[in-house]
Amino acid sequence: MLDKSIQQQVELGISILKRGGLVAFPTDTVYGLGASANVPQAVERVYRVKERPPNMALPLLLADISQITEVAEPVPPIAWLLANKFLPGALTIVLPKSKSVLDIITAGGMSVAIRIPAHPVPVALVRGLGAPVVGTSANLSGKPSALTADEVHSQFGDKVDLVIDGGKCPGGRESTVVDVTGEAPIILREGAISEEELRGVCGNIVLRQGG
Repeated sequence: MLDKSIQQQVELGISILKRGGLVAFPTDTVYGLGASANVPQAVERVYRVKERPPNMALPLLLADISQITEVAEPVPPIAWLLANKFLPGALTIVLPKSKSVLDIITAGGMSVAIRIPAHPVPVALVRGLGAPVVGTSANLSGKPSALTADEVHSQFGDKVDLVIDGGKCPGGRESTVVDVTGEAPIILREGAISEEELRGVCGNIVLRQGG
């Protein structure tokens, strides 16, 4: 349950996202910057505000494992195993994208990265919007991740329509990224979830060299 002041901010955030606006919010790691995944102009604005190169795809935040089939096609069995074990949590899964996912989100690629945060605010935003939320860290590209609402404001100023102040985020390690689009799952980035933990679910997982 969210307390009343946070709930009011979330409700305002949902209405802003529905109008194609940008909202920053706390997550289980760092503050995130979000836009409706169904509004191309809003997604384009995320790239612009964050000063993110357009060839770098954006991840999607979901509220529930059942939403995976809305954005990915096909979903291999290993993806369900990983999702049921580690989500909500610090795992990002790269899947073949479905036709519903805008090309601007995937930088024209054929795969999409998804995560379900273990934090009630982004989950409530996705549920209220009724669609996935583009969810990238709320910082300028190359700058430190923001752990507080004030740090978001200091980097973005008034370029974001709303910053939901949920206090300080725990920070720590970023999510582990696993690509399941090939024959064997590949760890693209080892983060909060270790290679050993992942091997407990899928023994044939590969750690990409330099990843």
